[in-house]
Amino acid sequence: MSVDHEFAGSRFLGKNFNLNKLKITDSSFVVASVEAGNTTTKCILTATDLTTGKTDIIGKCVRLTRDIQKPADRSEVFGKTVSGTELTKETLSELVRDTIHQALFEKNLTPDDIHFVVRSTGVTAETGEQLEMIILALAEGCLLAGFSPRKMTGYLSLENMPDKLKPYSYLDRVYFDGAVAGVRPPAGFGEGIVSNEMEGELALAGLKEAGKHTGADLRNPCVAIDMGTTLSGRIADGSSPYAKTIANFCGYAGAVADAFLQNIAPEKSAYEWIQSENAAGPPENTFSVVEKAAAESMKYIHVIKIPETRKQFGPFTVNVAASKNAGTLLFGCDVGENGSDLKKLAEIGENVYKTTGTEAVSALIDDVMSEITVQLIDCIRKEGLLTDETLIGITGRAGITGLKKEKIIQKLKSRGILENPDKKLIFAEDGLARGAAVMARCMNSLGCPNNPIGGRRGGKCIMQERRELQNMRR
Repeated sequence: MSVDHEFAGSRFLGKNFNLNKLKITDSSFVVASVEAGNTTTKCILTATDLTTGKTDIIGKCVRLTRDIQKPADRSEVFGKTVSGTELTKETLSELVRDTIHQALFEKNLTPDDIHFVVRSTGVTAETGEQLEMIILALAEGCLLAGFSPRKMTGYLSLENMPDKLKPYSYLDRVYFDGAVAGVRPPAGFGEGIVSNEMEGELALAGLKEAGKHTGADLRNPCVAIDMGTTLSGRIADGSSPYAKTIANFCGYAGAVADAFLQNIAPEKSAYEWIQSENAAGPPENTFSVVEKAAAESMKYIHVIKIPETRKQFGPFTVNVAASKNAGTLLFGCDVGENGSDLKKLAEIGENVYKTTGTEAVSALIDDVMSEITVQLIDCIRKEGLLTDETLIGITGRAGITGLKKEKIIQKLKSRGILENPDKKLIFAEDGLARGAAVMARCMNSLGCPNNPIGGRRGGKCIMQERRELQNMRR
């Protein structure tokens, strides 16, 4: 797939892009993105050419989180994935270690070849203690894989930085002040608004970088929607020099697709099942069945601005009052109340499978997931958060696989929700991994002034404005 591949009139950065091309040069900044997710645990290796600012994915290992070792002592279980896989610090750290080892081995690399490691998780935590255990397990897995602690924290000065990177760093001019890709986190970030804020931050940064490969300038104002197993993402306004985070997303995404298979193939995610079944488009005589099943499914699915009365939304604990105080809105997708009607979707999926077969279930999933995405976009439009300048990036298996991209664009067009959606949407794989590479650059002031990611669309690099702002604070 070429860099400028056009998909359904929109820009799509697909899974074959530059994979297996080991492009490491003297100007490369190599980052390992390590993510423990509800469905998969990944180590994705990226190399950013610091002279151009473009990132290539040079290797990856993806393992199923459910294949984690069963805990020897259940008393050590600290949490579960959305699908119910039990986690302990030891078993999760071992899975992370093995995933990293395989990713490096397949590319004949060692931990010494990696400049920086960024850890993230999509596993939902019910308490702060659970989240802390996940973070500790991720860190322990990275240490077991051979990464030094220094590769997981930013350099404070040029003097501490490897000689190879010093010519490309601007740490002597600007320091990392928490903004990633030119977007400030909401006030109160990390204080319990919603536990997937870092995922949203990485997805937005990664989609901005992905836009560089497709010809799209996804700088501020912009929207990032990550349709992984759970929903994450954020909206940035057009403020300068830093954009403000004005909304976050949370709730269910790919877990909705997986629910349709619970009575058919409970051991598999929707993506795995469709791949293994080689599902093609459904026969024409099943269109009405799929349409009816999709409409029935949407009776149980709620895509809304989250009200202040909710303390839990889907798999996430939320603090809507804190979000409001921070000047941000929360949008989400739930099924029933906190997933109470996921079993209804399982029954619908089973019925479609028994009456019309695999292809119809695949079509049902594409129809429902595209509908959820379109309703999210319509929600934020109704709240006045979309401007004529705003571009939207979508990543995650439940937003970009199958026929979801075409359906999203078609529905947006036919309903008049978004003018010229083919020019305002980009779709990209591995948004979080690309975002990890961007975050690592931001933490070490490895910007590329001639091809900036921060700032407003079409505008210049904001480094000088950042310097002035930071000097005022000193």
